[in-house]
Amino acid sequence: MGSMRRYMKFVQPYKWRIIATIVIGIIKFAIPLLIPLLIKYVIDDVVASDTLSSSEKTTKLFLMTGLMFAIFLLARPPIEYYRQYFAQWTGSKILYDIRDQLFSHIQKLSFKYYSNNRAGEIISRVINDVELTKNFVITGLMNVWLDAATILIAIGIMLSMNVKLTLVALIVFPFYALSVRYFFGNLRKLTRNRSQALAEVQSYLHERIQGMPVIKSFAIEHYEQKRFDAQNSNFLDKALTHTRWNAKSFAVVNTITDIAPLIVIAYAGYQVIHGNLTVGTMAAFIAYVDRLYDPLRRLVNSSTTLTQAVASMDRVFEFIDEKYDIVDQPNAIQCKEVKGELVFDHVHFSYDEKEREVLKDLSLHVQPGETIALVGMSGGGKSSLVSLVPRFYDVTRGRILLDGTDIRDLKVRSLRDNIGMVLQDNILFSESVRLNILLGKPDATEEEMIAAAKAANAHEFIMNLPEGYDTKVGERGVKLSGGQKQRVAIARVFLKNPPILILDEATSALDLESEHVIQEALEKLSSNRTTFIVAHRLSTITHADRIVLIEHGEIMEIGTHQQLMEKEGHYYQLFQVQQLDS
Repeated sequence: MGSMRRYMKFVQPYKWRIIATIVIGIIKFAIPLLIPLLIKYVIDDVVASDTLSSSEKTTKLFLMTGLMFAIFLLARPPIEYYRQYFAQWTGSKILYDIRDQLFSHIQKLSFKYYSNNRAGEIISRVINDVELTKNFVITGLMNVWLDAATILIAIGIMLSMNVKLTLVALIVFPFYALSVRYFFGNLRKLTRNRSQALAEVQSYLHERIQGMPVIKSFAIEHYEQKRFDAQNSNFLDKALTHTRWNAKSFAVVNTITDIAPLIVIAYAGYQVIHGNLTVGTMAAFIAYVDRLYDPLRRLVNSSTTLTQAVASMDRVFEFIDEKYDIVDQPNAIQCKEVKGELVFDHVHFSYDEKEREVLKDLSLHVQPGETIALVGMSGGGKSSLVSLVPRFYDVTRGRILLDGTDIRDLKVRSLRDNIGMVLQDNILFSESVRLNILLGKPDATEEEMIAAAKAANAHEFIMNLPEGYDTKVGERGVKLSGGQKQRVAIARVFLKNPPILILDEATSALDLESEHVIQEALEKLSSNRTTFIVAHRLSTITHADRIVLIEHGEIMEIGTHQQLMEKEGHYYQLFQVQQLDS
C-alpha cells in the first residue's frame, strides 16, 4: 500500500480531470442499462398487451426504439470519445511527470551506483515499469470505479423490479469475493519476479549490443546465444508461472460468474410458469444479470492489471529510494572566482568500506596554475585521485581543499562547473558534432563554438565531414576516429573554459601523429590553469611543473622531470624502460 500512497502524489495534480472522466464514464456505462428496461417494456407493455391494436403497438415500438437510437447515435459517441481521451491524457501526463523525476534522480546517483548496477535494468524500470503503472490510473482510478458504479446502478434497478429475484442473482457474490482474494494475493509477488526477469533480459541485451564488436571479433556468437537462451528461459519460466496462476484465477472466477445467470433463469422461469412474474421482467432480469456480471469479470481483469501495476510501482519506488552518495551539505556555498589552489590533506580513499584502500594518507599541495603530472604503474591510484577533485567520489578520510575551502562544503554543481575533463575514452552522444561541443557551454554562440574547435585543432577535420558541424557522430562517436573524438572532447573543454583541468590518459590510445596534434591542443588548453595530467607515456609529461609518482596509493617521488632523473629512483627506471621500448 505504501507504493500506492506515494503514487497518488503524482496523481494529485490531476484529480479533477480524473473525477470528470469518472462522471463521464458513469453516464457512458449507464446508457446501455436502459436496454433491459426497453426489453421489459416491449414484451410486457407492447407485444403482450391485450388493449392495444397492431398499429398502436407498432407506433409505440418504433417510438421507443427510435428514442434509444437517438440516444446511442447522438449522445454516446462524444461521451465515449471524451472518456477515452481524458483517461489516456491523464495517464500519459502522470507518466511524463514520473519519468521526469526519474531522469533527475538518475543524474544525481553517484558513479558508485552505476559501477554496481547494469544500465539495461535501470532503463527497464524507467520505460517498462513506469509504463505499466499507467494501468493503475486507467484501471484502478477510473475503470474500477466505473464498473463498481455500473454494478450499483444495475442492482438498484433490479431491486426496484423484484427484490427476491435480485437476491437470487447476488447469491454467488460471496464466492466471487473469496476467490478473488485467494488467487490475487500471490499474484503481486509473481508479477515482481516476472518484471525482474524481464529487466535482466533487457540488461543482458543492452550490454551485448554495446559489446557486439567483441562478440564478432572473438567469433563467440554461438556461446553468447547459449547465454542469452539461459536468460530468456529464466524469463519464460517466471512468465509461465505467472500465467498459470493467472489462468487458474480466471477459470474459477469466470465459472462462478457464469453460474449466476443459470440460477436466475431457473428461478425466474419457475416464477413465470406459476404466474408470479411477467415474461418481460424475466427477460429484463436475465439481461441485467449479464450487465451485472460483465463488470465483475472486468474487475477480475482489472485485478490482474492492478497487481502488475502495483508490482511495477514497487520497482519504480525501490529505484527512487536509492540513496545519493554525493550530496550538498545544508549550508553548502557556491564555488566562485576559483584561483585553482588545491590541497590534498592526508587523503584516504576506498571504493567500498569492505575493500582495501586505494589511496593511503596522501598529501599534496598544488599551486594555482600549476601543472601536475601523475605517473606510476596501473592500479596505483592516479585516476582515483583525480576523480575525487570533482567529487565523483568522496574521500574516506582526510579532506581536499580548493582555495582554502573543503570541497564538501561547496555546492557540487558549482564545483564541477569549474572543472574540465578530457579522458582516455571520451563519450560522445549520437547527435551532431555541434551539440557534442556545446555540452561544454550550451548557451555559447556559433563564433565561440568555432573558436573552441579551432583551438582544439578540430575545425579543419569537422569542415571536411559530410555535413560539417551538423554531422551525426553515431553512438559513442563511432563514426569518428580516436583522434577526432579526442579533439571534439578537447573543444568542449575549451568552450567551458574552466580554471581547473584534468587530463586522464587523454592521449594514451592514439597513434603518434594524432598524439602530436592533440598534445599541442592540450598544452594550449592547460596554459594558466591548474592542471592534472594522468599519463603512462612519460615523454608526454616532461614539461609538467611537478611530476608525482604514485604507487600502491602513496606518493613515492615528487619533483620536476630533471630532478627525478637526477635522483635515479623509480621514475628514472620507468623512463629508461619506456625509452628502450620506443
